[in-house]
Amino acid sequence: MRLKVNGEIREIRDAATVGALLESLEVQPGRVAVEVNLTVVKKAEYGSFRLNDGDEVEIVNFVGGG
Repeated sequence: MRLKVNGEIREIRDAATVGALLESLEVQPGRVAVEVNLTVVKKAEYGSFRLNDGDEVEIVNFVGGG
């Protein structure tokens, strides 16, 4: 499947859902926010939110600091 992830076109296998995408990218789901085609995906929906060829995905890491 071809996805645009954080501005970069990628061919990713087995990325049928947001959760599968995060797993394939080795990203911890609890520490990120995900947007697909300008829609924020709730963490509870990562495992069921379907991705389609050509989708644009933004993954934002939370960073703490003070």
